[in-house]
Amino acid sequence: MIMNNKLYIIILLASSLVVHFLFFGNPREVVFDEVHYGKHVNDYINRTFHFDGHPPLARMSIAGFVKVFGYEPDSSFETIGEKYPDNQYLLLRLLPTLAGSLIPVIVFLIMLELGISPFASFVGGLLLVFDNGLLTQSRLLLMDAFLVLYGFTSLLFYLHYKNSRKKYFLILTGISATFAFSVKWVGLSFLGFAIIVEGLDTLAKIRNIFNFRLFNWHKVGFTILALGIIPLAVYFLIITAYSSILNRSGTGDAFMSPEYQKSIESGPYYNRTDIKPLNVFEKFYELNFKMYEVNQNLTATHPYSSPWYTWPVMERPIYYWVDSTSSPQVSGDARIYFIGNPIVWWGSTLGIIYGLWLMLCWFYKKILPDKHATSSQSVMIGTLSILLMGYILNLLPFVGIKRIMFLYHYLSALIFAVIILIYIIDKHFANWLEIRFKLQNNSRNILWTLLILVVISFIFFAPTSYGLNLSPSAYELRLWFSSWR
Repeated sequence: MIMNNKLYIIILLASSLVVHFLFFGNPREVVFDEVHYGKHVNDYINRTFHFDGHPPLARMSIAGFVKVFGYEPDSSFETIGEKYPDNQYLLLRLLPTLAGSLIPVIVFLIMLELGISPFASFVGGLLLVFDNGLLTQSRLLLMDAFLVLYGFTSLLFYLHYKNSRKKYFLILTGISATFAFSVKWVGLSFLGFAIIVEGLDTLAKIRNIFNFRLFNWHKVGFTILALGIIPLAVYFLIITAYSSILNRSGTGDAFMSPEYQKSIESGPYYNRTDIKPLNVFEKFYELNFKMYEVNQNLTATHPYSSPWYTWPVMERPIYYWVDSTSSPQVSGDARIYFIGNPIVWWGSTLGIIYGLWLMLCWFYKKILPDKHATSSQSVMIGTLSILLMGYILNLLPFVGIKRIMFLYHYLSALIFAVIILIYIIDKHFANWLEIRFKLQNNSRNILWTLLILVVISFIFFAPTSYGLNLSPSAYELRLWFSSWR
């Protein structure tokens, strides 16, 4: 598959690298949540204990990477807009940028596994290359590019497992999904996706679910190993590494119990003889419980936060940074907004709505005795159902919770929506136009039109992604709605 589409992969990767590394390092100031993650990386370098509400894999990876290249903590990361004293900050942003650059290629390969044509898959990958939101989130010292990359790599491995039946790909699925939820717990949706599909696949092959002799227990056992035991073991090792590395007293000491702090050097309980230190399993439990507790108690507000149900229409973008050294009254200023490409976001939302409509039509044909769905329609609806499940699973963690949420939490669901849009265009919409209106070569024409619109929109919003200087009137031109201000 890869060899047959080598040119598409090369163009996609080259385009993605150019887009992501253009103006790399701009701005030379602390931006948005870099104020938190920069401190955490410094703590890993210094081995001082901090506590965060997310699992540690991405920050540990960045810390290990920059340490290899001689990074020495020299920024305090106290405030957004703080100047970086030297070029070491480029190392901090390098891994997230590389991770973001790889996402379109991974999604291209996923679409091929789904049976989408190579050209349509290529265009789908380019939609992600030219999405301003995904670009902004992956060219700074932020963690979501790792979550998305690991999550969709697990989806790629899983689809390849389903198509090839090579068992080690199911193990790779579990490991990649573990990496995703070792960045943020919401990455569990990717592991849940594989578990649900495997469960449904098993149940579909037997007629009586209460007759246990009909189960393929060898397959069930291997699935439990690949998607249960191995992920738990990998996650345990990651958390254990976190607690082992951060063994010196730091800002996070007070979050932990005296028994945990007994293991923290120079901490208030380190020399206490009346306190018994926790073993690795007890530390694992306490760290995860504290993460859960902190997330449940996050009640702070933010002027650019937004509820999950507004994300598909991109109601509330996020103001990340403004250049405090410029004179906006004279020449404008440079700003960074987290704002998606409207054509990608709104187009993919229409794809979700149309996909749901197709499913309703299919069920209508299945229910009525005088209606019949073709086998190709059934296959298409089956694939759409699975993709819509992936979309919903990546929204569910944010439904019903009270903690502060932002538009960037939608990125994984967005990519599922883009895949659904491309799948519908490739497998249904073009054929429908040909049958209904006798139009030829519809798929390529639709995809080319979509791609051109996306590129134009990307260029228009690019200054707010790269932090380039614009005049006040030029900024006003890009703030289409009052909720975008």
